[in-house]
Amino acid sequence: MKIYEYQARALMQEAGIPVPPSEVIERADQAAAAFAKIAAPRVVVKAQVHAGGRGKAGYVVLVDSAAAVSENVARMFAKPMVSKQTGSQGVKVRKILLAKALDIAKEYYLGVVLDRAKRVPVMMASAEGGVEIEEVAARNPDAIKKAWFHPHLGLRPFQAAALAAAIGLKGPQAKAATDIMLKLAKLFVEKDCSLAEINPLVQTPTGEILAIDAKFNFDDNGTFRHPEIESLFDPAEENPAEMRAREADLTYIALDGNIGCLVNGAGLAMSTMDIIKLHGGDPANFLDVGGSVSPAGAVEAFRIILADAKVKAVLVNIFGGIAKCDVIADALIKAARDVGFRVPVVVRLEGTNVEIARKMLKEAAIPQLRSASDLTDAAKQVCACV
Repeated sequence: MKIYEYQARALMQEAGIPVPPSEVIERADQAAAAFAKIAAPRVVVKAQVHAGGRGKAGYVVLVDSAAAVSENVARMFAKPMVSKQTGSQGVKVRKILLAKALDIAKEYYLGVVLDRAKRVPVMMASAEGGVEIEEVAARNPDAIKKAWFHPHLGLRPFQAAALAAAIGLKGPQAKAATDIMLKLAKLFVEKDCSLAEINPLVQTPTGEILAIDAKFNFDDNGTFRHPEIESLFDPAEENPAEMRAREADLTYIALDGNIGCLVNGAGLAMSTMDIIKLHGGDPANFLDVGGSVSPAGAVEAFRIILADAKVKAVLVNIFGGIAKCDVIADALIKAARDVGFRVPVVVRLEGTNVEIARKMLKEAAIPQLRSASDLTDAAKQVCACV
């Protein structure tokens, strides 16, 4: 689950991490009053969307007058933001953050993620803030300093102090950054975050250390423990098909290809997408119907896949364990009747009751349905259809 920057700022303020004054508006006619309330010579106008690349797209701007604020706010509300992360359709801006602009002497990066290899959180710090951390990692991996910590013990003060020193901070600034790291690490664990990032953390010419931008993501499996976090969720920022799948207890992620995938099991779904790519195809989605999928769930999965106009063929790859193959075959037949297959559907079934399932599909005589002998055959067939 993602939240907006202004929500991340509120979480940091609550945790005691210093951030500049700001206001959030939802209409263009609120811009002038918000500028006056901040009472600063300059403000940063920042579109609030769940996508990166705002600065390059012109949706983070520095202005110094009420007129300039109103002009930029009106533009951002009127025109969707298009960046490399949004695609050509862009994303609609529904909220805008106005924040006091600071004079910046130096920018740093702080972030906490889960290191899956070590199975513990890791605090990352870099003296190269203000740019995407992936760029820093690719260009200069040694610029990223790390400290792993036990989730029960938390980041220790000596670890935070060492990180502050490693990125060139000294004296009161090192002490301030150490305090921010400790609070950020605690926030990450307490709120079940999957990402807690401050970029940039800045040092002003007068020596203040403040967080002026932040990104927080949360583990969906943990939000039931945090109603205050769950309430921050904005369905308007989500893909409608992904929301529909979530309501049906399906795991669906939209992609840019043209071959739909319906698979039971996340690992098998990843393998299915890999083999489609291997044979020259391009998956249109990740869709895991789960091990105990029902016929109704499978039919809904087909509705979601076929609602995507880009889909030119579908690969169904099922290993019948908990979900028996004959149950899946029955679901396929019902989907063909209820939804209608407008594109070829290649089916690979293995596992419990597979012979019964194959017989059911053969007797159903669905024109668009094609059986595959194995996964390689299925991938070759479906790629040949597009």
